[in-house]
Amino acid sequence: MHFHLLVLPCLATGLLTGPASGLLPGQPPDQGGDFAEVRTGEVADHVAAMITSETEEAIRNGLQWLAQQQAADGSFGSGSYQSNLAVTSLAGLAFMASGSSPGRGPYGEVIDKALKFVLDNTTASGFITVPNSMTHGPMYSHGFATLFLAEAYGQSRRPELREKLQKAVRLIIDTQNHEGGWRYQPAPRDADISVTVCQINALRAARNAGIFVPKETVENCIKYCKDSQNPDGGFRYMLQGGGSAFPRSAAGIVALYSAAVYDQAEIDRGFDYLNKYLPSGRDGGPPKFPHYFYGHYYAAQAMWIRGGKDWDDWYPAIRDELLAKQMAQGYWMDTVCREYGTAMALIVLQMPNNTLPIFQR
Repeated sequence: MHFHLLVLPCLATGLLTGPASGLLPGQPPDQGGDFAEVRTGEVADHVAAMITSETEEAIRNGLQWLAQQQAADGSFGSGSYQSNLAVTSLAGLAFMASGSSPGRGPYGEVIDKALKFVLDNTTASGFITVPNSMTHGPMYSHGFATLFLAEAYGQSRRPELREKLQKAVRLIIDTQNHEGGWRYQPAPRDADISVTVCQINALRAARNAGIFVPKETVENCIKYCKDSQNPDGGFRYMLQGGGSAFPRSAAGIVALYSAAVYDQAEIDRGFDYLNKYLPSGRDGGPPKFPHYFYGHYYAAQAMWIRGGKDWDDWYPAIRDELLAKQMAQGYWMDTVCREYGTAMALIVLQMPNNTLPIFQR
């Protein structure tokens, strides 16, 4: 039940080995006081066996299909989500979860092309955005893209990645609102739990790769997440009120884990809520709730960090459900686009690989 991160959710190569090797202008040397210490622990012997031969085939077919969808500019996405930064970044993470890294492995070139697309769309201010592109909100794309840059930098230590990553991190820090969260636009106005988890995951991964993150940014985010929890253990969308729902509740737990909150009462209440949504296994029908892949992306991270019986019960159930939903060509359907559904499914299925830095125990 111990995880080198998070999400998401996160140990990048070189984490916790000393002061950060590079800082934003004017920042003091990192004394390690920004994030609390992450948990560490071994992966139980039985975890690898959870990826059955059938699962391996599904992953292999999914990765092959996804690689074939990459556009000439390195991006992923189709329909109204063509050349989408969030989809591209999640696809890059899916390939890294298979064991490839920037420039290395069967999908090293695919990852490099996706990174180039992200770098090409990082502005001088650090905002990662494709103007006039379809998104659920620009900060979603920025958060996922920053997470991808941080994971790639943690594995490659390429200077060009660090420069853009530092600016992207600075933008996240500067746009946190007074409640401690983030919202759709890069401005410190309102906030919601969904966008907030994207940003704190990105900050955790960046810190683990040696980028400075202020302690107060983390502490304010922890307060925001705790204030977002309802009495039933689930999380509401915004502080102003509202009911709990599975996808945002999974995200809320991961946000707390990203900030290294592990053993407090909020976590136990959150898992009591999440476990009411244990997947049904071999169900190839349509999703039972909106934002299906988003919810399971975060739920799998939460269960992986938690470990023990929660993980042992959850992974086989979502594994079998995803296998039943995979199309013959290798992809997974989603209302956003097939590339998005496929990337999310692959990240969930490959979590026991323990290769993606942010998901390493």
